[in-house]
Amino acid sequence: MHVYVHIPFCAQACHYCDFHFSTQLAGRATLVEALRREVAMQRDFLPKKPLDTIYFGGGTPSLLTEAELARLLDSIHTHFKVSSNAEITLEANPDDLTTEKLAQFRSLGVNRLSIGIQSFDEGHLHHLHRLHNAAEGEASVKRAQDAGFENLSIDLIYAIQCHTERNGPSHGGPSHGGPSYGRSAAPDHAIWENDLQKANALGVPHISAYCLTIEPQTVFGSWLKKAQIQPVDDAFAARQFELLTEHLTAQGYEHYEISNFAQPGRYSRHNTSYWRQEPYLGLGPSAHSFDGNATRQANVSHNARYVEAIGRGEVPAETEHLSEPDRVNEYLLTSLRTQWGCELEKLKAISEKGHSLIHPLTHSLLEKGWLTNEAGFLQLTPAGKLFADRVASELFWV
Repeated sequence: MHVYVHIPFCAQACHYCDFHFSTQLAGRATLVEALRREVAMQRDFLPKKPLDTIYFGGGTPSLLTEAELARLLDSIHTHFKVSSNAEITLEANPDDLTTEKLAQFRSLGVNRLSIGIQSFDEGHLHHLHRLHNAAEGEASVKRAQDAGFENLSIDLIYAIQCHTERNGPSHGGPSHGGPSYGRSAAPDHAIWENDLQKANALGVPHISAYCLTIEPQTVFGSWLKKAQIQPVDDAFAARQFELLTEHLTAQGYEHYEISNFAQPGRYSRHNTSYWRQEPYLGLGPSAHSFDGNATRQANVSHNARYVEAIGRGEVPAETEHLSEPDRVNEYLLTSLRTQWGCELEKLKAISEKGHSLIHPLTHSLLEKGWLTNEAGFLQLTPAGKLFADRVASELFWV
């Protein structure tokens, strides 16, 4: 069993982020109390089994005070049984990870940090509109290690193109009025290779790396609409993904999910539960829940409406009952992203009709070299990982 807690606050908006958050921090204490009430209201959503993971995401959970985090954890422990070896993860920005804050997190039982580094390059950080600088990113990881956090993950973003010269960075775009950069005729991968080398040198057991995606409701989306930036170049992104997998696998990391790499046995237990379709409860504005079978629940993505509804004793969520095709498609989408792949017998257990419809569709993908079928498990090949979503969509029951 798993619990996700969404903390919808950030000190400033990153130019690429379309997650639900607010930079108005004044309402944080009120929302924390609403979260505590939701814990009690939702205590029967999950089967009565111990929680294996608790994950504080956002937003920026590292903005929480010691008292706020303590109250949330106390509510979870009050209404749920928590396994003695539960993985308790907190997402953090480097600029929040002071020695004092790290000690507080440790004392409260947080035993895993996911640190939003994104890049070790000053120009890229400025372009992304991150608060920390490159030196702070490295220092935050080392402080966490010194504080006793051995279970660490860092986030990186690739396919960023905001440098026009090879001899040094242009510093992205200004915070207001749009960017002032172009794309070189021959994109240079040196910055990404340097990011990977620095990440490896830090010795963290887990690395999540995401391709930059320009979403409409972001600053980047606005710039793209005004033709102030160019879209992400597919060939550039594909080569950076190849460099990512080549570098980290050579360093002993297992590529266990499209965007995630871990030293042997150091997978994120929480995120793996999503890909394996285990039951989880999401708390807070915009959080999603799944009963492990055919029911999903999505909380409203609006802080004030969330607080008001909780105050009335209502969970402000929409419930969706998944159809048989939905269940098949979700299993395909999540399982194919992992190193374990799609188990055909499990697919058949979900839907015999879905299994019979999809099986013939695998032939062309096998011939393209994008899929393998080993002992009844469909798995993406290295070439297929470049087209993971396309592979899944070609198999979808429509």
